[in-house]
Amino acid sequence: MANIKEIAKLAGVSIATVSRVLNQHPYVREDKRAAVLEAVEKLNYSQNMNAVHLVKGKTSMIAVVLPYVNHPYFGSMIDGIANASLACDYKLVLCQTDYRAEEEQKVLDMLRMKQVDGIVFCSKTMSWDEIEPYAVYGPIIACENAGDRAISSVFIDHYGSFKLGMDYLIGKGHRKIGYFIGRGDSYSNRNRKQAYYDALHAIGEEPCSDWQFERIFDFERGVEVVHNMLAMENRPTALLGGGDHPAAAIVAEARKHGIQVPEDLAVIGLDNQPIAEVLGITTIEQSMYDVGTYAFEILYERMNDKTLPPARKELPYRLIERTTV
Repeated sequence: MANIKEIAKLAGVSIATVSRVLNQHPYVREDKRAAVLEAVEKLNYSQNMNAVHLVKGKTSMIAVVLPYVNHPYFGSMIDGIANASLACDYKLVLCQTDYRAEEEQKVLDMLRMKQVDGIVFCSKTMSWDEIEPYAVYGPIIACENAGDRAISSVFIDHYGSFKLGMDYLIGKGHRKIGYFIGRGDSYSNRNRKQAYYDALHAIGEEPCSDWQFERIFDFERGVEVVHNMLAMENRPTALLGGGDHPAAAIVAEARKHGIQVPEDLAVIGLDNQPIAEVLGITTIEQSMYDVGTYAFEILYERMNDKTLPPARKELPYRLIERTTV
């Protein structure tokens, strides 16, 4: 493989001039730049990017840790991260983990070995106690409230948003309320479940375990919720959910089986995805796109100024009333 000495010899310039051209330095005479680029093409030269990264002290890449790349919730977040990073000429390394701690550890090791400049954790299995020590190698940001740590956070109050939905259903006269969420032990869903229990206890109702549906990530799982309900003698009159896509499946499948929405079953989704607007689903809007955008912006600031302290930013949510309640 050719090296920069050979390029300099063929182009008739100094090694320093070759280095400036390869690193896109602006102050190089155009005739010399052209000679270097012509020599690069003739010698079929390619840079050793690991060496370039060592010299520059950065990779211009960040790792984005998420359990699934094909889930709308995380898709919106990635969209926000991707657009913000593109504007700053940063590349994303998407790291799907399937919620496996060993996969998350591999990403932390990438930061330690300077293969990426920072990490965005969209969701994770490892504890913050395990993750926090790696912040000495580069900035880490959480798309949840990581508390008072050396890790920045952009987050939505998942307890408050779910409580808003519960209070709305209760205000409409519902007492037999169930929920459908994703991974029950995640940070966001632990908070949602607590809001659910607190709202029911406040009106003297005991939660019914049969009406608590977990690992409901997609359309297929939403259909299963309805099938489970059809086998029940005592059914909920309302369901509050952790996503608009399973909510859409519940609404469609319920109507297919003669369950009237909202007369027999009220449904509230989450995130205000386009499908919720199309199908008229009442939902709680919390912009995951904005979470992703702010996550990158905060990370970018700290990649460029390592003296900045961790930041915490809480984003708003709101109920959007449509026709399913």
